[in-house]
Amino acid sequence: MASNSSVYPAAPWRLQGQLWVSLFRVTRSGARSDGLYGAAFVSYEPSSDLAYSELLVARPAGGGHVEITDIWVDSPASMAGGRELWAIPKGLSDFTLETSHAGPLSRTEWAASAERRPIARARFTDVSRAGVRLPFRGGVRQPGIDGGEPRTAPLRGSSKTLPCRAHWEFAADGPLGWLAGRRPVASFRMANFRLSFG
Repeated sequence: MASNSSVYPAAPWRLQGQLWVSLFRVTRSGARSDGLYGAAFVSYEPSSDLAYSELLVARPAGGGHVEITDIWVDSPASMAGGRELWAIPKGLSDFTLETSHAGPLSRTEWAASAERRPIARARFTDVSRAGVRLPFRGGVRQPGIDGGEPRTAPLRGSSKTLPCRAHWEFAADGPLGWLAGRRPVASFRMANFRLSFG
């Protein structure tokens, strides 16, 4: 790839890695519409077209699609590609990730911050690596950035997906402060996923 850090691969992106997601029921937040939102930490591993970390929040958008409302990555190339190809409003963030394994059991800790200000932290415990690989498909439907054209991006792939235990902390004065203090209604780990996006 060229030395310019904002150069990104052509669609579709072939991605592999790990994802942890929790679902939150949001009511009377004052900042967002009521409904179900998913918050996820994702590690796209070196075997992917781009390797990077990600924190995102999404909500259902109908027809098997989701709308990504908030998202941060630690890759300028991913940020540029997400915004220009699919109108995904990616920003830049710093991440820490620690994972340990004991047999089938995995324990993982994530943290994300932007400009040295915390956004979110999470801890997960799961046995998803021992699961059966199953296919999945869906898509992203975005309203456009700064009045731009709406975009859609299909995705499909496979993963070992099982429920997990999760504990989230959202910085009350951060961009996801509207999720602070809320408990997830369900959490899942998608282990060793392989997907095509876009």
